[in-house]
Formats: sequence, C-alpha cells, structure tokens
Amino acid sequence: MHRVEVAAPLENRAAEALSPPALDFVGRLHRRFDDTRRWLLQARAERRARLAAGGSLDFLASTNAVRADDWTVPAPPDDLRDRRVEITGPADRKMIINALNSGAKAFMADLEDSLSPTWANVAAAQVNLIDAAAGTIDFEGPDGRRYALDDDPAVLIVRPRGWHLTDRHVLVDGRQVSASLLDFGLFAFNNARTLLERGSGPYLYLPKLESHLEARLWNDVLLAAQEELGLDRGTIRATVLIETVPAAFEMDEILHELREHALGLNAGRWDYIFSMIKCFRERPEFVLPDRAAVTMTVPFMRAYTELLVRTCHRRGAHAMGGMAALIPSRADPEANERAVTGVRADKAREAGDGFDGTWVAHPDLVPVAREEFDRVLGERPNQVDRRRDDVEVGASDLLDAASAGGRRGVGLRYISAWLSGNGAAAIHGLMEDAATAEIARSQVWQWIHHGVTLPSGEAVTPALVRRIVAEDMERGDAEDAARALFEQAALDEDFPEFLTLPAYERLP
Repeated sequence: MHRVEVAAPLENRAAEALSPPALDFVGRLHRRFDDTRRWLLQARAERRARLAAGGSLDFLASTNAVRADDWTVPAPPDDLRDRRVEITGPADRKMIINALNSGAKAFMADLEDSLSPTWANVAAAQVNLIDAAAGTIDFEGPDGRRYALDDDPAVLIVRPRGWHLTDRHVLVDGRQVSASLLDFGLFAFNNARTLLERGSGPYLYLPKLESHLEARLWNDVLLAAQEELGLDRGTIRATVLIETVPAAFEMDEILHELREHALGLNAGRWDYIFSMIKCFRERPEFVLPDRAAVTMTVPFMRAYTELLVRTCHRRGAHAMGGMAALIPSRADPEANERAVTGVRADKAREAGDGFDGTWVAHPDLVPVAREEFDRVLGERPNQVDRRRDDVEVGASDLLDAASAGGRRGVGLRYISAWLSGNGAAAIHGLMEDAATAEIARSQVWQWIHHGVTLPSGEAVTPALVRRIVAEDMERGDAEDAARALFEQAALDEDFPEFLTLPAYERLP
C-alpha cells in the first residue's frame, strides 16, 4: 500500500466507502498523476499573467490539424443515447433518490459546485453513491416518511471536484490528495463493476477544465483506472463542462484528447460568465453588467453556445444545454408562472439551436424542459445528426464582452450556507451554488476596480459594499465568518482565483 492517511474519523459506513483497497487505488492515481496536475495549474497561472499583461486568447495554431481533420467520438452507451433532460444536485441521500425518481433521463450527482466539502459531506456522498449505483438507496425522514427508488430511475452520472482543489482530510505520502482523484477514484473503485452489471456504466461530468492538456490528463487517469480495475478501454465515459473561456477555444481538442471516453460537452453558463470576469478582470472593455442582464442571448454567450453545438455535432458528441436554476414556489402562483415561462423560452431556444439535452435543478422543472425538447426531438433520442455548418464563430465573437450591455445579497448568503455545510442554497427562488456565488463576488471586485456607477448614480466602492453587507447582516442573512470571507474575496486587492479555496480553509 502507498502511504495513505485519512486525517478524519471514518464514522458509520464511511469505512466501507474508504476501505484500504479503495484508498490504495486513490493513492496510486495520486502518486502517478499529481505532479502533472500541479504543472497544469502553474500553466493556468502563467496564461492568466499573460492576459493581465494585455495578451488575448485565440484558437491554437499548433492544433489546426485536430480542428481540420474529420474524426468522431464513439457512439454513446445505450442508456445515454437520450439525455433530453438531466437533473443535477448534491449527493445528499434524499436528493439522490428524488432526482433519480424525477423523470429526468439522467441525474448528475454533484461532488463539486453544489457540495460543501466538509468531511462529513464528502464521506457520506461516497456511501450514497455506493447505494445509488446498486439501486438499493433508501432514506427515512424525520417525519417517518420513507424514500426509495422507482422501477425506472434516471441514469447516474458523477461530477468530481476540479483539478484546482485538494482534500486536506486524505494525505498521500504526507501531501493533500487531489480532490479530483479522490472523488473519481473512490467512485470508480467502489461502483464501476456494479454499474456495468446493472446495464449502465461509470459516467462522469468533468468540471473547470481550461485546456486540452487538462483533458489529456483526465484521459490518462481514465486509462490507468480502467487498466487497474480490469475494465475495457472506453468503459468510462465523460462529458466535459465548457465553463471557462480558455476551454471555449479548445473544444475540438478537448474531445479529441478524451478519445474513446468522450461523450459530449456541456454549456456551463454561470461559471463561464465568472471565467470571463476572472480572465480579463483588469481590462475595462470586459466589465459586465449585473448577471441578470448577461442572458444566453447576448452575442458573446450565443457565440459560445452555438460553437459548442457545432463542435459537438461535427464530432458525433452530445451538446448539453445549461442550467435552469429556478426553484418553483407555490406561494406566489403568478410570479412562479412568469418564471416558468422564462424557463420554457430558454429550453425552447436550446432545443431549437440543436442541443441534445439540458439541465434543471428541481424535479418540477423536468416536465417543463422535457416538453420543449420533445417538441423538437419527437421520438428521436437526440439531434447529433443536425450539423450546424451555418455557425461561424471567431475569437472576437467569443471575447465580445461589451455586447452584454446580482441580486443584492446573493453572494453573502450563499457563502454563509456553504460554510454551514450546504452547497446548494435556495435564495430568491433560485438554486445558488459556488458558480453563482463566484459571479457575485467577482462582479463586485470588477465594478470597484473599474469605477462602475449604479443606476442611482452611486459609485461602487468598498465603502458601499461594506454598507450593503452590514444591512444584510442586520437582517440575519449571514454569519460573521461569511461576511469576512465575502469581503476578502470581493474587496481585497489580490483577486482569489476561486472563492472555494479560502472558503475551504474555514470549513470544520
């Protein structure tokens, strides 16, 4: 065994999920691939420095042949040919059951943006995935109500944490383990065989990639895992979230690097907006309006999504649409219907543009989204055969932030929920996660540094932000720890690359 130490209690069934053989498997992956992961993170920092110095992004000259050649990814497995509606949420036990029973085609169990990575949450998620993969997951609520899987549950997909994160509770040779390798390694080791025996497979969503070299690393990890577990090449299949601006310039290359493991790409809209701010935060021409005004129809967002559909369908891959974060409310039927009407329009646009499926955050939105995709797809499982050869997108289209033209308190209230162990918080009728909190705090930082003026004529300054935060505190919207973290992330001169990095240090 490699020297793998769990610096946290293994309570209840955690010892089952984090067994010595499973930890040894994670340790081998970490020892083999962590140096490359660290090198890639350094490459991210170097690219950011070039952008800060006035550089730009463009399609890579070195990979022209990849973009020009005719190649395709393998056909999807039978249980993922039709993905017209997928539901996402944290790997909470009750949430998993309700999501798998929601009528969606697939459920993405999220170990990343909507999971606050307390040790209790991380360990429980792996236990829950074991039971979900086996089809035996159940739950009894405090009121005595029992939850269990229906006869035809959704397909399980898992999103591990991104390359930039580590987990301090598991040490390999004294070094914090890559959170990506921990999440993936435990899931694959514990569940790959079970899923295959039940007619499915180990399916992934890969987050936060910024280059095809990061996709190459994932491909190497998947090859090594399959070899160690005695699985055929291509057994593990992955959909990549295109949620960073650098990745939007390398979509062909990312699919190409994943080769037989590639399933498709997803338009991770909220993190994409955050990435636009983060990449070009020093540049006044990239100042964005409030996130509510940065809709999917503004030119730079439309260029990104249409290029994603064109790229995927040219390569025989699925193009998956973005998240409908609405949390339906029965308290105000009229307001709720207006919001649902907006979701319908968004999903109708996606289906009409050629997407093969989409995401929702709440079971009540599954039939809403499904109706719009049914209208376009009919009995077909997808529309991969619809080539979008009419789409022509250049670098200037992807970077046209000026074409775009928060809701107060969202960032602070989400941080408070995250620190208390809740990574998916319903705020103002929307499901907020780390991605939307990143937009909130990064926009505040951007507006301060570029002297943005509000419609009232008041300039956005640190003093104004602190006053608004104090008002939120007086209303009881957050705790002192959340206030300190938000002010650090939004007001410090140095911009934290990810809100979750300083936030993780404050978790118990």
